[in-house]
Amino acid sequence: MTVGLKLGSVTDEVGGQDFFHAFFSTISYRLERSGWGSRFPCLLKKLYQGKLEQNDAKQALEELAIITLELSRLSPDQVVWDIEDLKSSPPWGNDISDDITSLSNYFVTSSGRDLLGVLRECLEELRDRGGSLEIVSI
Repeated sequence: MTVGLKLGSVTDEVGGQDFFHAFFSTISYRLERSGWGSRFPCLLKKLYQGKLEQNDAKQALEELAIITLELSRLSPDQVVWDIEDLKSSPPWGNDISDDITSLSNYFVTSSGRDLLGVLRECLEELRDRGGSLEIVSI
């Protein structure tokens, strides 16, 4: 099943549920020493659970900036495919593009866009226009 980020009537396709979970698993395992959502509660507790409201957009953008910077310092081989099963690995293994130089550019949506960039755009739109950002099945 494919998931997307929906804001109003616009849905940005992300990719498979496993891929989306890997993105958040990597963030939590690599960047949060005290567990899921301990440093990044807006993104990992609110958004990942399904919905983020406009009043959380500013904090979520601040969290995303930190995540982007810190993921840029980690090599692609440090991806965590599933935080509940640390032995699991991506279906493509280590066969990735030479363009992927860190975990900050590892996650690319099914439409070929950088997931961190898509998420930033959605959060900026949420901050500026209101509503709620939802994770939806598409």
